[in-house]
Amino acid sequence: MSDSGPADTDDRPPDTEDTEDTEELTAASAAAAAARYLAELTTARPLAATSVEQGEDGWTVEVEVLEDRRIPSSADRLALYRVDVALDGALQGYRRIGRYGRDSSDPTCER
Repeated sequence: MSDSGPADTDDRPPDTEDTEDTEELTAASAAAAAARYLAELTTARPLAATSVEQGEDGWTVEVEVLEDRRIPSSADRLALYRVDVALDGALQGYRRIGRYGRDSSDPTCER
C-alpha cells in the first residue's frame, strides 16, 4: 500500500513540466514579469515596457513608471527602470536609470 505513492513520485523526472514552461519565456511575458516585479518592489506604477532585449542568461527590460503624480498631469515625474529577468522568469535585478518630466521635450533621462 505505501509503496504505490512514493514509487510513482520517484519515477517521474524532477520538475519536467515546470522546466518546459520556463524555457519558452517570451519577450511579452518577460516584459509583464518585469512590470509586476517593479510594482511589488517600488511604489511606482508601471506604464509601459519601452525596450526588451534577450541575452544569454535572460531578458533585459526597460520599464517606464509613474514615480510622482502631480497636478497638472503634465508635471508628473516619470522614471525609467532596467529590469533583468532570468530565462525561468525570476528577477535577477533592477535599477532606476533615469528620471524625467512627462512634459519633457527631450526623451533622454536625467541620470
